Amino acid sequence: MASIKGAEWTFDTAVQQYEKMRPEYVPALYEDLFQYKQLDASSHAIEVGIGGGEATLPILKTGCKVTAVEYGSNFAALCRHKFREFPAFSVVTSKFEDFTYENNSCDLIYSATAFHWVPEEIGYQKVFELLKSGGAFARFANHPYKDKGREALHQAIQKVYDIYMPNSSEGSEYDEQSAKKLAEIAEKYGFVDISYKLYHRTRTFNAAEYTALLGTYSDHMVIEEEKRKAFFAEIERVINQFGGQITIYDTIDLQLARKP
Repeated sequence: MASIKGAEWTFDTAVQQYEKMRPEYVPALYEDLFQYKQLDASSHAIEVGIGGGEATLPILKTGCKVTAVEYGSNFAALCRHKFREFPAFSVVTSKFEDFTYENNSCDLIYSATAFHWVPEEIGYQKVFELLKSGGAFARFANHPYKDKGREALHQAIQKVYDIYMPNSSEGSEYDEQSAKKLAEIAEKYGFVDISYKLYHRTRTFNAAEYTALLGTYSDHMVIEEEKRKAFFAEIERVINQFGGQITIYDTIDLQLARKP
């Protein structure tokens, strides 16, 4: 689903739903991340855009100090409570662009389905400055795609979108070329040892669960409430008409880069 630039604030209006419906990331991703950059109690990581904390626990479990930078005050409060048992965890309520911290001080900076909100030239340069020599930047995201096994269901849902979101674009499935292109951005800002990987999974929802997930996407959240209710009711009707379930095909990408 598309993200609308300038609509970052929308997520903070539905933090409980976001935390419940947005998925965590696959274990293999963290295995590859920790192979690239080892972390322990002496390490310090910064998470850019913690959201509901979907990517945070595996980093905290290494014993690493984690400072989260989160624009949404409701998300910040949720995560302070959620990870209250970790004394090395803290949250700064700020946009990453406005965040100030000591340069050359971090072992890892990572961002999960959030770094696209940060202007490229500001974000990459700031990450580079904050990292120690040898420190790593990990950017990863989940890219959901249509139910590839039920084309008739997909076409029926598209007809609903044509009515309620006529200018929305279905888009293509996220692929290796897209991941490679995104990884190579880091080279422009002085990073080395650049690599990327893709991971795949499926998630299956009933009709109500699926519209609850749609309600966490910025381009759906900005729709006027009564129109959104009618839109989601039609989506649920179609899914129930086709057996009551829909399966989403996720591609997760991981980009890794190192400060020399």
